[in-house]
Amino acid sequence: MAEIFPDQVMMYEDRLEGGAHWSLLMRRGTVLRLIDLEGGANVGMLFYNPLEKLERYNAPDTLKCQHTFKLTKGHCLYSDMGRIFCSITEDSLDWHDSVGGNLSEAKLKQKYAVKSYQEARNDWTLSGEHCFDVEMAKYGLGSADLAANLNLFSKVTVDERGDMHFQPDHSKAGDSIDLRFEMDTLVILHTCPHPMNPAPEYPRKPIGYQIRKAEPVSADDFCMNSRPENIRGFQNNAIYHLQGGY
Repeated sequence: MAEIFPDQVMMYEDRLEGGAHWSLLMRRGTVLRLIDLEGGANVGMLFYNPLEKLERYNAPDTLKCQHTFKLTKGHCLYSDMGRIFCSITEDSLDWHDSVGGNLSEAKLKQKYAVKSYQEARNDWTLSGEHCFDVEMAKYGLGSADLAANLNLFSKVTVDERGDMHFQPDHSKAGDSIDLRFEMDTLVILHTCPHPMNPAPEYPRKPIGYQIRKAEPVSADDFCMNSRPENIRGFQNNAIYHLQGGY
């Protein structure tokens, strides 16, 4: 019988065009690698527990327990139940936005020349809000289930006055990030512009994505040991899996 995954590591790969949306179920023990293909990409992302979708990504807990504002290698992404959806095991950028939010329908119309599907077909202009709503509806979720999202490949800094600033051209072609999933996770994502992107025209930046097999988590794992809180998070996952969670 032929091998389904001949190289034993790469399980699947594809690309997602700019201004598009997708969702997938990532299994525990796999890695989702995201790659900026042209530079300037943004990936809005949310996580849910597929067995109990009331459990979802919690940005405040993720940031405060790891004493961080940005996200990068070594950080874990937490649910509102104190469990870890995934860990950032590799990152070429050292900074991903955790607080910038999502491009709303109102902001889309304010900033860009909006094109409908009837006018432009697959080149129509979508908001992150619309994209999340479409993908979440596939799983019985609605706008009330939205949480604060990540913006991978984007960088937002804060000055001494507390004002936030978007850094253009932060991500270059070939930059990538690896998310190792510590529990089965429903991943909702889009490639719409960051809401603070000052580009005068709608930026349509594609990404590549790969699903890979993960190495087993060792006792000296960098993500698990980067903070004492992360050790407790991995312990919470262990209890969850012992009780039958996947």
